Amino acid sequence: MLHMNNTLSVGGVDEAGRGSIIGPLVVAGISFKKDTVSELRNIGVKDSKALTPKARVKLYNKLKDLASSICIYKIECSVIDHNVNLNRLNRLEARMMAHVISNLRVDEVFVDSCDVNPERYRDFILSYMPSINVQLHSLHHADRIITTVAAASIVAKVTRDKELEKIRKRHSDIGSGYPSDKKTMGFIRDWVSKYKCPPKFARKSWRPLKRMLVDIEQYELSHF
Repeated sequence: MLHMNNTLSVGGVDEAGRGSIIGPLVVAGISFKKDTVSELRNIGVKDSKALTPKARVKLYNKLKDLASSICIYKIECSVIDHNVNLNRLNRLEARMMAHVISNLRVDEVFVDSCDVNPERYRDFILSYMPSINVQLHSLHHADRIITTVAAASIVAKVTRDKELEKIRKRHSDIGSGYPSDKKTMGFIRDWVSKYKCPPKFARKSWRPLKRMLVDIEQYELSHF
């Protein structure tokens, strides 16, 4: 993990579900008193992708006790679709990270950059919170190298997993929610075939689903 400057409070912000075709994009931030950060490493905090679901939940419960503040923002599929169609997904995520940071009690904060240019992404975030005085660092793979961002990745992932469980309770097995999952795409394909429209909890701006909708439209036109 990288060494962080001495501050009263340090935080991290990360997201979960950016590439998913089902469910919300979750942006989460968490902050800690400076002398608490070393405890995060002691309890095993690491990038959520390196943890089992059970381990993530266990750590999340510990993080809630250790944190000074936590802020979570869920971005629904309709909002994602609108911004993807405008080619503004990075801007949307930056705006939501700014919202989260503005609600954290933090002096210094690290974010996982989704932009190829981390400094540009930092500027995007700062543009949405001009009145907030915070030392902001934007890095690639921050969830792997900054403990507080790893903690935020756990909060985001556990929150998103809960959202997917709500969908599963209503619609049976939807798979992981990612377009690389055959079970997920089979579920969406069956839905579109049956209802001639996408489920509201799926992102119709994602290329695989867009193709399905085009195929349905062309089929209906050919049989008109």
